[in-house]
Amino acid sequence: MKYLLVLCVVLVGIWVWRNNRREDIQSRRPPRPKQPALPVNMVACRQCGTHLPETESVKGPHGHYCSAEHRQQDERTFP
Repeated sequence: MKYLLVLCVVLVGIWVWRNNRREDIQSRRPPRPKQPALPVNMVACRQCGTHLPETESVKGPHGHYCSAEHRQQDERTFP
């Protein structure tokens, strides 16, 4: 009976050790790389020539601008 109890304790110990080891191995794996972002069209500011993403540009009647100030300056020079 004593040997059966010792065998059970050893088996439970091995089971706990293996489960902890699996978690350690899984946590060591590097995370999957994120998919790269889709490319964005770049446009030049009509006033100063600075290149910026089209989504961040200010659109005006004559083209794209980097800021509302440049748009206003260009509209004053070309009515």
